[in-house]
Amino acid sequence: MSTDWPLWEVFIRSQHGLAHKHVGSLHASDAQMAVNNARDVYLRRNEGVSIWVVRAADIVASSPGDKEALFDPSNSKVYRHPTFFPMPEEVKNL
Repeated sequence: MSTDWPLWEVFIRSQHGLAHKHVGSLHASDAQMAVNNARDVYLRRNEGVSIWVVRAADIVASSPGDKEALFDPSNSKVYRHPTFFPMPEEVKNL
């Protein structure tokens, strides 16, 4: 049996939150073990309602050096900014 288990990133949605937040990392042999270990390590006091685990090797991220190339083109598209749209009173948490 190999002990070189993959690294998993753990995201928890709190009882009062709307989004999952990164809380840490752990090693596990498979996804189910990662969920179970994440529950045991990061949810000791019943503070969460949902757990996501993602293999760290499967995460693709931009580099801080790519900031201008990725984000500057959107600045010329002001119609994408939320100030262009009136928000209905019924819409909450946006």
